[in-house]
Amino acid sequence: MSQFFETPFLVEHDHVFLGEGHDENGRKTWAVIALCSVMMVAELIGGKIFGSLALVADGMHMSTHAGAMLIAALAYKYARKYANDPRFVFGTGKLGDLAGFTSALILAMIALLIGYEAVSRLLSPVPINFGEAIPIAAAGLAVNVLSVWLLSGGNHQGHSHGHGHGDHAAHDDEDEAKNFVTSAGVFSLSVFEDGVPPAFRITPQTSSAPLSPNEVTVTTVRPDGTEHLYKFTKASGYLESTENIPEPHAFQALVSLPDRQHRLIFEEHDHTDGDHPIDAPDHSMRATYNHVIADSGVSLLAILGLFLAKTFGWVWMDPVAGLVGALVIANWSYGLVRDTGSILVDMNVSDTMTNKVRAAIEATGDKLADLHVWRLGPGHFGTVISVVTDEAARSSAFYHAALKRIKGLSHISVEVHNEQREA
Repeated sequence: MSQFFETPFLVEHDHVFLGEGHDENGRKTWAVIALCSVMMVAELIGGKIFGSLALVADGMHMSTHAGAMLIAALAYKYARKYANDPRFVFGTGKLGDLAGFTSALILAMIALLIGYEAVSRLLSPVPINFGEAIPIAAAGLAVNVLSVWLLSGGNHQGHSHGHGHGDHAAHDDEDEAKNFVTSAGVFSLSVFEDGVPPAFRITPQTSSAPLSPNEVTVTTVRPDGTEHLYKFTKASGYLESTENIPEPHAFQALVSLPDRQHRLIFEEHDHTDGDHPIDAPDHSMRATYNHVIADSGVSLLAILGLFLAKTFGWVWMDPVAGLVGALVIANWSYGLVRDTGSILVDMNVSDTMTNKVRAAIEATGDKLADLHVWRLGPGHFGTVISVVTDEAARSSAFYHAALKRIKGLSHISVEVHNEQREA
């Protein structure tokens, strides 16, 4: 048999792959920069006026954090400004990861400097002006605690999704729809409960006409072995079950058609975060957050070390506290470099998304010859797949329909090798 190459199905879409809270996170970052800058200027001026080296040193330390956060803030602004620029082939969603990677390197350098200074002071102790140093550390801690509050804002990753069954809260079914393939095309079975009692819906995903209510039934099999048969009625463009579905929505659904039976698995999800796409962290915000958390930790350890040194004469506690802080910061830096670096070099960072794409194609009964999944931005993934099929009528549009209901899959390219067609 000769092999046929199907040109990827083209769909009008943009390439804006920014995270849900992109603009809000940018505003938070600018607010923290302003706060740190005010503190930095106050310390530098105060140190100059009062001749305090400690004040000047802490002001310079604050400037390094303000500079690192400025990278994140500019990345937010640049990513939004050029989100539709065609020069960015897959959008500007990765600029936040690049900013996070850069900030992680700065964090690592800060950890090295703190560690070097701590070891130097352990080997060669220096006199400490406790009356000046403790208030400065306390002021730094207060500024960083306020910065943490500004960055978190009680909602660090966007919005929550209250699933209040009592008032039939809207339930996003995109991620819970299950596709199955018939001789007439691809269809999806979903639990629909947007403002109404939950019911099954069967919707065509290709250009096929809806199935006839007389040729399809769904039998649910729950974990305790309880079975229930659902029949369907015709609606506008889809079929809907004549009975409501009781909670919980965790069961096997056996879709019975004249030619075969499909077994689909429905699982009950934690709906408090059900709206979040797969792997949606904003690494630029994570880097900024880590900066202020790290500085808060260093300030807290400094206060503890200074207090013990002043009370018990343990001068060595001050550099030891600094060394512990440096190790904590280095650990955070390593984690951020690892995660952002993996994204920047297009590693597969989500086995969950990869498995969803693979399952959606294998459910059609065809062979997946090649699969690539990578992250485009917070909550956005792209995929390039190659499918081998012996069904002559199946084009790339068929597989787009099978994949488009996967939440977070924002860019799809499909090539089809059809063994039944002549070259």
